[in-house]
Amino acid sequence: MNRGLILLLVGLLLLVPDSAFAIQDISAVTVKTNPDGSEEYSVTLQILAIMTALTFIPAMVIMMTSFTRIIVVLAILRQAIGLQQSPSNQILIGISLFLTFFIMSPVLNEINDKALQPYLDEQVTSMEALDRAKAPVKAFMLSQTRLTDLETFIDISGEENIAEPDDVPMSILIPSFITSELKTAFQIGFMIFIPFLIIDLVVASVLMAMGMMMLSPMIVSLPFKLMLFVLVDGWSLTMSTLAGSFGV
Repeated sequence: MNRGLILLLVGLLLLVPDSAFAIQDISAVTVKTNPDGSEEYSVTLQILAIMTALTFIPAMVIMMTSFTRIIVVLAILRQAIGLQQSPSNQILIGISLFLTFFIMSPVLNEINDKALQPYLDEQVTSMEALDRAKAPVKAFMLSQTRLTDLETFIDISGEENIAEPDDVPMSILIPSFITSELKTAFQIGFMIFIPFLIIDLVVASVLMAMGMMMLSPMIVSLPFKLMLFVLVDGWSLTMSTLAGSFGV
């Protein structure tokens, strides 16, 4: 039975005309010269470049937006309260991600209006759209970067042709921005940590005065820290502080 099926398939293939096996001429890469002398690559190559760039999106979201400061502060807050697994890492990352979208919405809207929509309407080339999209991101990063951190990385790189902050290339601006974000996040985390540390000290002193040396102060102080955090509306205060630190 199998032999008969094979013979039937071979016969059908012999009946198929040769033109059916002809490979269509598909130009995967074409280059078009624009009136201004610049070159525009084919859509196929652009899609390949976009798919390759998608692998860098997580790093861009983490290192070129407000995400770093937010997630570090929330992690310090969880540690200050004394909760090891609650909220979980997934919840903290989700909160940080959506708060990042909220803070970065003016930048994203500007990118959409000045770069994405003109590119989709074929009013600008892909390189022009990329330059337009880079401008608001660079402006945001410069506004949050300390001048001392910027000067440090400029000195390390040995660049001498930088007269103004706007002339700083992205290769120098990104590490400067990350350094400033970590410093600001630790400053905010320090201020958050102080009231919870005071509660721990008071509880530890009371337990020691009562002679209850075997009872862990962390277990006793945890309900008081949770109560304090709820009474002062801690989540709203933390979110507003983080948003306000970016000038939102």
